[in-house]
Amino acid sequence: MAAGLQRFTDIAGEGGPRLDAASGEELLRVDRAASVALGRRAPEPPGTLFVTNRRVIWLSETEKGQGYAVDFLAITLHAVSRDPEAYPSPCIYTQIDAQDGSDEEAGGSDSEANGELQLAKISEMRIILSDPGQLDALFDVFCHCAELNPDPNAGCNEENGWFGGENMAEGGWIHGDEDMVDGNDLEAHMFYTNLIGQNGVHDLNRSVRELQIDDQRFEDAEEEQEIQENGH
Repeated sequence: MAAGLQRFTDIAGEGGPRLDAASGEELLRVDRAASVALGRRAPEPPGTLFVTNRRVIWLSETEKGQGYAVDFLAITLHAVSRDPEAYPSPCIYTQIDAQDGSDEEAGGSDSEANGELQLAKISEMRIILSDPGQLDALFDVFCHCAELNPDPNAGCNEENGWFGGENMAEGGWIHGDEDMVDGNDLEAHMFYTNLIGQNGVHDLNRSVRELQIDDQRFEDAEEEQEIQENGH
């Protein structure tokens, strides 16, 4: 697997990232005034997002010549998040292959040492655009690039595109193509919004449906259960 999140300082003369043209790297998309939030840290001040066919690069506007980069091979999952309970701002949510044993998103301090950020331990990154209406278009580019960079170590034993959701619980996303029943046998009322991309999916080119739970459906079911328990 490719290295995880890395610092990026290879800036070309015009202020953009220097691409590896010799290996066929091409710039596919640029988003100005874009912020990134690493793990549970607050978002960085707005900068510029560059998406190539090989990697995602973000350059700071306040610290010229500084930024972050991650190869698509190291992005294990990407999704559009619009749930304010999961994160205050609409964003592209990504999971990144991090150093073994890191548990940064659980609230630990392993991702920082002596006050300095340890990028190799960062396993989540959120991309916040100035125009949330562009998230779907950016997501489509991520899906395209994920297809261009398949995981060479991907297994072929996934069933029906379902995946463990422990790390995604706070985002409210459920993996799969069909409705799902929760632990209380309450059927989740869901609707398709777009795709979640994940490296390594056998039949669907690392893509599964993003399903959004209709909270009102659950509230109605809970009220009905309370009425039954009260004997009405």
